[in-house]
Amino acid sequence: MTIKLHPRRSGRTILFALAALCIANAAAAQTPPASAGPTDPQLVEDLVAANRILADQGLLDGWGHVSVRHNRDPNRFLMARGVAAQLVTAKDILEFDLDSRPVDTHGLPMSALFTERYIHGEIYKLRPDVIAIVHTHAPSLIPFGVTKVPLRPMYHRSAFISFGIPVFEIRERAGMTDMLIRNTTLGHNLAEALGDHPAALMRGHGAVITGPSLPRVVSRTIFLALNATLQAEAMSMGAPITYMDPEEARKIEEREGHGLARTWEGWKQKVMPKP
Repeated sequence: MTIKLHPRRSGRTILFALAALCIANAAAAQTPPASAGPTDPQLVEDLVAANRILADQGLLDGWGHVSVRHNRDPNRFLMARGVAAQLVTAKDILEFDLDSRPVDTHGLPMSALFTERYIHGEIYKLRPDVIAIVHTHAPSLIPFGVTKVPLRPMYHRSAFISFGIPVFEIRERAGMTDMLIRNTTLGHNLAEALGDHPAALMRGHGAVITGPSLPRVVSRTIFLALNATLQAEAMSMGAPITYMDPEEARKIEEREGHGLARTWEGWKQKVMPKP
């Protein structure tokens, strides 16, 4: 038996169904992601230290940020709320899923979070090898992002540059914007431009740097900026420059972490002195 609905009732039924679906979808979108569980206190301490070290080095300001994957779940990451890097404490650290949604804002409005948190979530999605990420506005890097002059390794501690440092041109992906990575689409575009490289420059904006640990990403950020300064100085001399040979870089990279533990502890002690 076929039941015929009155046209008006049928239309109302469809409208009610669509309205209910929209409400359900909105509710799902507003539901915060589940937490991965308690965070390793040492990891939180190191993330606080990473913020402060890079601020002390003049590489993070009130806009730059650093993150690390959660120790319990690779689909979660930790990053501070929107606060100047030198002021970050353990209480400022928040947990996010890979869509860059906070698990718990602790009562903070969304405007209190970093707008460009999508940089981190989208890179973690595409790069399972990446454990920590930095977004910096280091002035020494800007000239290399707006010219055709490539960054090349010339300093022993920056051998990782030999793997290539691409430039992300946001206009090629999204046309005219305010140059900020404000959503998952732009974050994905940046992650694609980064590819499997250790870092990428962002034209007229700064850079994003990745690493297999917090100490490594902090080290890479410091020495990427320093290499840019040294390269610009060498180029201003007007004489031929002897850059690092690819084989030299490979041999150095095999031991990139050599001596980093003691250096890391020294950096930490400076910004987080023990009583």
